[in-house]
Amino acid sequence: MTPALNFDAVLTTMLNTAEGVSDCLFVVGRAPQIEVYGKLRAVDVAGYSPALKPEQTEAIARKLMGENERLQVDFKAHGSCDTSYAVEKLARFRVNIFKQNGHHAIVMRKLPAQIPSIDALKLPNVFREIVKEKNGIVFVTGATGNGKTTTLAAMLNELNQSEDYHVVTLEDPIEFLHPHRRATFSQRELGRDFSDFATALRAALRQAPKVILVGEIRDRETMEIALTAAETGHVVYATLHTISASLTINRILGFYSRDEEEQIRQRLADVVRYVVSQRLVPKMHGGRMLVTEVMGSSLRTREAILLGESEIRDIHEIIESGSANGWHSFEQSLLAAFRDQKLSEQTAMLYSVNKSTMRRDLDVAKKEMQPMDDSPTDFKLDRTASHTIPGATPRPS
Repeated sequence: MTPALNFDAVLTTMLNTAEGVSDCLFVVGRAPQIEVYGKLRAVDVAGYSPALKPEQTEAIARKLMGENERLQVDFKAHGSCDTSYAVEKLARFRVNIFKQNGHHAIVMRKLPAQIPSIDALKLPNVFREIVKEKNGIVFVTGATGNGKTTTLAAMLNELNQSEDYHVVTLEDPIEFLHPHRRATFSQRELGRDFSDFATALRAALRQAPKVILVGEIRDRETMEIALTAAETGHVVYATLHTISASLTINRILGFYSRDEEEQIRQRLADVVRYVVSQRLVPKMHGGRMLVTEVMGSSLRTREAILLGESEIRDIHEIIESGSANGWHSFEQSLLAAFRDQKLSEQTAMLYSVNKSTMRRDLDVAKKEMQPMDDSPTDFKLDRTASHTIPGATPRPS
């Protein structure tokens, strides 16, 4: 069997194996694998099992790259490349092709067929406030595979229902195709519609957008233009691979030299509207759920960004004290899920950022969830027993 000719059938078999498939993996020496709720599972596919051969993964890679010269150049120069792929009436995929141990390997992330909503994702209500911002920059952060793009799609979907805006998205690749409702969407894909994010973002400023989505900020030049766009009245949504608000600010400062730190802190304090960090964590009874951290803009957060964190300017404490505004830390999200018996104690500890705080709060929660029983015991007075005081004369009956 020639893999390139039957690849769509292979994908169909893999996706139909189980509910909740998020990724398809093709690695030499292993059978094709699917990831289901964060766990890998081998799939028995005729001609591809029990283990993929080097020529098979290479054939799959070549099919996915096609005649695209940019992908071939990227793969040769950097050892990996990104693209998209679709099987009609089945699914769309975000694809990464890479070299491992001298062989081709492929990971394909399945993209949802429908654009998600804030309600469908069960995002906190503060996300409805985020999409009301009229300028500034909103960062959605987290490790790869933790749903940043899905969250952003839900936010843009909400905006699409309520605002008459021109929205320009710069993506690698395009994952959700937004229909034109109240908003008008111009969705551009790296390699097909533009050559690099910095150039495309600079051009976007001349395309009369109100909202700009930058799929990922990878370098100083892109960050600089994103900040400029936010300073000139645009709303910018951008992603970074950081796991908390505090680390996000530090990551941005890392793009600049120490001599520029004071100036960039001032700019960030002026334009950062929200920092959303998120993780997908395993639920107690199977599957995964989203936990988030949200920091907004206030006098205290701007001061922490401008002057740096200290004992009196702790971003984690500032976030937790902003609960009236819908802000919350990872620890607060994890604790709420633990109280609802959705997460185990071990999972809450593992995915927390501030371990000591999480340990303390979990101990308090466990005591509250399992209070001491102060009701009377089953002890009873035995009226038939003799109760004689030593040295006293027994009382006659």
